[in-house]
Amino acid sequence: MKNGFTNMPAEMSDRSKLKFGFIFAIALIYTALFVGLQNLQAPTWWDEQTFWLTTQRYFSDSLFPSLETLKSYPELNTPLPFIIYGALEYLFQGGLFAGRLLNFCLSIIMVLVIGWPRRPHRWVHVLAVIGLLLFPYYLWLSGRFYTDIIATFFVFWGFFFYFRNAHLLSGLAFVLGIASRQYMLAFPLAVGTYELITSCKKREPLNFRVLMPLLAAATIIGWFVLFGGIAPSSSFDSRLVPDVQRSLFALEPGGALYFLAFVGLYFVIPEWLLFWRRLPLAQLRQRQLFYGAIALGLLGLFLLFPPALEASGNLMKVADLMPFNILKYSLFYSLALLACWRFSKLNLATWIVIFNSLIMIKAWQWDRYALPLMVVLWYLKSIEQLDRTPALSDPIAATDAAEAASN
Repeated sequence: MKNGFTNMPAEMSDRSKLKFGFIFAIALIYTALFVGLQNLQAPTWWDEQTFWLTTQRYFSDSLFPSLETLKSYPELNTPLPFIIYGALEYLFQGGLFAGRLLNFCLSIIMVLVIGWPRRPHRWVHVLAVIGLLLFPYYLWLSGRFYTDIIATFFVFWGFFFYFRNAHLLSGLAFVLGIASRQYMLAFPLAVGTYELITSCKKREPLNFRVLMPLLAAATIIGWFVLFGGIAPSSSFDSRLVPDVQRSLFALEPGGALYFLAFVGLYFVIPEWLLFWRRLPLAQLRQRQLFYGAIALGLLGLFLLFPPALEASGNLMKVADLMPFNILKYSLFYSLALLACWRFSKLNLATWIVIFNSLIMIKAWQWDRYALPLMVVLWYLKSIEQLDRTPALSDPIAATDAAEAASN
């Protein structure tokens, strides 16, 4: 007992130092971001100009837009971020700064929740948030007038509540995510599919764990009915839109393979560098034939549906430095293969990657679109739910209780 009491102050001191260091590092990073973006007053970047014009012209005259406005605003994604931006402008007249500040604050909240050092493995949380911050678009979009952070924020809380068995709140968060960006549909579909398969295996009746994410996913139908398509018709007239986004039935299968390359580049490789001691290397050696079959199957998909060599983002910039197309495809294939190997165990994380990849057959190829997936994967990594089945007994609440008791 004496030795136990003697070690307690030292242990508490170590915890306090880690938490203080974490807060100091996050404060330093976001202060640098704030100043680097000229106190969030930097010139507009890419779509910020059109997003701001849409907010001013369609959503800033009242707190709640009319039904006609929702049918006719000239943007491709669902309107909740513009409604929020418009409400800020209506109430505070803060211009671009108000919307950027909102994204800035939402970004900090997600980082704090993911990275806050807590039991049982405090450094796992810290390393997970480092992995997230290595994704170049996270901090960049955290200080911009874009819709990505808002949509990601709602999806993040969808998983936060899901792992606490608060399925009504989880479903509502997923509904708000889809109302912010159609592509967020992938996340409740993944959760609903995973829970449905689990219930069927256990021969359990349908319950909230299955129904809430599927009902949340079904709200996309309401938006399609309202728009008369996948987006308001005026959005196709106001900008140059890829063919794959114009029609509900236009598909680009290579986009899913290109997206898998993003997962390999922005998650699998950083995870290897940050957590290599915790990865199941022995399991990889034991399943060589299985991984070889995955490699052959993926190669066949690349031959049938080669990704287009027209895309936006950092990965394509690297590929453009290569002199031959075969080298570009080899790069994409290698990164996608890493993702397939990493998520070859069919669990919740795998379904999330699958549905995000599939939904990218309806999108322009840009690694920015991997932002919500990166946040969710690193969150799952931080709570150690990436590689195992979530228990039905509320494991996160138990961990929170243990942390509170230790303090």
